[in-house]
Amino acid sequence: MSKLLSPFQLGDITLPNRIVMAPMTRCRAGAGDVPVALNATYYAQRASAGLIVTEATNVTAASCAFEHAPGIYSAEQVAGWRPVVDAVHEAGGRIVCQLWHCGRVGAAGILNGQQPLAPSAVNDDLGLLQVYGQLGNGHYVRIAATPSRAMTLAEVEEAVQQFRVAAANAWAAGFDGVEVHAANGYLPQQFLSPGTNRRDDRYGGPVENRARFLREIVEAVGEVVPMGRVGVRLSPTAAYNNPMDPDPHETYGHVASMLDQLGVGFVEIADTNAWAGAPDRTELLQMIKPHYHGPVILNGGLSPDLAEQLVALDTISLASFARLFIANPDLPARIAQGGPFNDPRPVGWYGGGAEGYTDYASMSDLVAGVP
Repeated sequence: MSKLLSPFQLGDITLPNRIVMAPMTRCRAGAGDVPVALNATYYAQRASAGLIVTEATNVTAASCAFEHAPGIYSAEQVAGWRPVVDAVHEAGGRIVCQLWHCGRVGAAGILNGQQPLAPSAVNDDLGLLQVYGQLGNGHYVRIAATPSRAMTLAEVEEAVQQFRVAAANAWAAGFDGVEVHAANGYLPQQFLSPGTNRRDDRYGGPVENRARFLREIVEAVGEVVPMGRVGVRLSPTAAYNNPMDPDPHETYGHVASMLDQLGVGFVEIADTNAWAGAPDRTELLQMIKPHYHGPVILNGGLSPDLAEQLVALDTISLASFARLFIANPDLPARIAQGGPFNDPRPVGWYGGGAEGYTDYASMSDLVAGVP
């Protein structure tokens, strides 16, 4: 039997298989960044995943790198997420909410005129920051990042509480857990890196101080969601959004040990450079696994065959897929029979309606002759 298709206990969450739907920015929230009915259809279509991790979901209105990404900080957003979660559960799935603060990756035009917040005002690389907005014709385009400003100590402490409130909101909406987004150059990773964190208070300097922000977030989240249902996403070597960490081995050895001590339910390692065809898989696993002994999910450039090999060797516990899940809503069934697999179409990756979002055929559709 395929080990990738075997059940697994992920912290406090029992999974029927080890195939995870990775978080993907899809940008289809409605007014007020509230999830809509189309989002429920999309996630329910993919409920056969062992676990769904939602698209990155803003914990505050001060966070926005992608216009029309959803939030989880208002009562309206919580109400909007409930039908999404219910639809996944009714289809037999499990879903956790990824909690997101973009920090310096933002633009005033999609932040209600506000300046992005950051550990330190590092603004000599704005051209490397990935910020996107939607044109009047509905097309998604990259826009210029606005220079950020350094957060006050009070704002750092407030951001920790924003993660806590967002986690409580996710729990109230019925999610099976949460994942703290500490990857891809967003705010927690900005604190971890000495290139973007040049503070001289208790949140800056040595790695213990730079990791304090993430530690406090995880501790705060664990007060409102059982720690066995809390995960953290890391991308130690990512070039995306230019985290600028000169020694990720030191940083993430410490972070992995910290998360092990805190008892988080899982760590998802994002091999973000694999998006550009330069995977760091072996190095990333060597950074994390000697120090973190809980379940490890690997994401980035995996084929089903490679995922099966890595799981069979216990190199990883689970594998997460992104583009394959965009194009194949019933991905576990397709993996079970060796395909065929739909190819993802670039239309609709970011923003839009049903096209490229909920219009991919399942195998049962094909058997029934549905186009």
